[in-house]
This record gives sequence, C-alpha cells and structure tokens, in this order.
Amino acid sequence: MKKKLLLTLVLTFGFTLISIAQFTTGVVNLTGTRTLKIDTDATIATMTITGSNTAWLGIGFGGSSMSTVTDMFIWNSTANRDYTPSGFQSAPSADASQSWTIVSDNVSGVTRTVVATRPLVSSGDFTFLNNSSSINIIYNQGTSTALAYHGSASERGSLVLTRSALGIEDFSLNATQIYPNPSNGDFMIKTKTGLDKINVYSQVGAFVKTIMVNNLDAAEINLKGFSSGVYLLELLNANDKSWKKIIVN
Repeated sequence: MKKKLLLTLVLTFGFTLISIAQFTTGVVNLTGTRTLKIDTDATIATMTITGSNTAWLGIGFGGSSMSTVTDMFIWNSTANRDYTPSGFQSAPSADASQSWTIVSDNVSGVTRTVVATRPLVSSGDFTFLNNSSSINIIYNQGTSTALAYHGSASERGSLVLTRSALGIEDFSLNATQIYPNPSNGDFMIKTKTGLDKINVYSQVGAFVKTIMVNNLDAAEINLKGFSSGVYLLELLNANDKSWKKIIVN
C-alpha cells in the first residue's frame, strides 16, 4: 500500500513538472541585425522578432524553403499576420482565421520588436511542441512594409532552431519580461503574476515617479521625454518585489 501511494505521488509530481516546463530557442541571430526567439510552455508559443522598422518581416515554419514550409507569420502593413505559403515564387495567402496575437509592436531607432503569441495547436497551422525538438524555419524581409517579394538573397535564409529547457516555470516578479530594452521610452512589462505598481528611480537611486498598474500581468509603460540613460524599476505586488533595469535612448 505504501509503495502504491509513493508511486502515485511520484507520477503525479512528475507529470506536473513536465506540464509546466518551458522550452526556448534563445535569441537567434538572423542575417543583418535581425533576431528571433521562440518560447513555448504547456499551451502557448511566444515569438519575439526584431528587424527593420521599414520592412515586412516573415518567418516560415516546418521546412527550409517557400515550397516546403507549411505556415508563415508575416508582420506587414496590413492587419494580417497568419499566412499559408502558396509554393515557390508565389505570394502567400492570408488565413481566414488569424491565430497569432500581437502582444507588443515597438520601434526604437531603426529597429522594430514584435512579440506575438499563438496556441501550440491551431487548426491549419504549424504545430509547436513543448519539448526540446528542433524547429525548421525560413526567414525573409521585404524592401518596405507592404507585402511583396523580398529584395535580395541577403534578406532571406533558412535555419534549424535548437531548443533547451527552461525548467519549472517561475511565477515570481523576478521572471518579469521587459521589451524592447533598450527602448525609446515606450516598453512593455509582462509578468506571470499580478503587478500592483512600479517605482522608477534614476541610475544613482533618485526617486523619479510611481506608476500604478492595478494587479495586471502586462502593462505598457511610457517614459518618453525622460533623459536618456539607465533607470531602475522597482516592481511590487502584495507578496513580492523585484528590481529590473530599462535603458531609455
């Protein structure tokens, strides 16, 4: 009886660890100054893309060319982000059901940072697995934000993304994400727990202002007009406190 109880506890605990594990590609450098990062948890894929703020930015999943990928994310001047490839040298078509949700879309200098989320499994789309399996992608970029052919060979390529485990999900304020960082003063703060307020301090510790957030897990912060430099953010809720840095250009 004791052995059976112990086995049940081990199996239950083990399943819990697996179900809340996270996996990431880490930040991957593409050609030029572009980067890509894909994170997964038990239900959601989160993609962070940086690239030119004057060009459309495309990522294809499940292959190494336009003729082999099965699904595409394309940031462009239209409202569509979810696309189905139509074959080699043919324009992809926007899906009737748009599965990607834009969490943030920020421009700092000449760089655009887009954070988008999507369920791991979505009908008609590439299926993300929450494990350490590799992901085959293509990437491309246009010559403007209007969706059209990419400009040259230097603006496209293919990669096999490898992933590693992040371990058990951290629900403390210490796991808070801030992006883009550096920023022009506009940035997002995303937590996995409630956030009540943010105290802003200069790099030398002088108090600047308090921003009330009211127990949200995501907030858009505006420090535009502040002097360029490093600021310290004291993140607070009823049970936790953490410090983060933000660079304002």
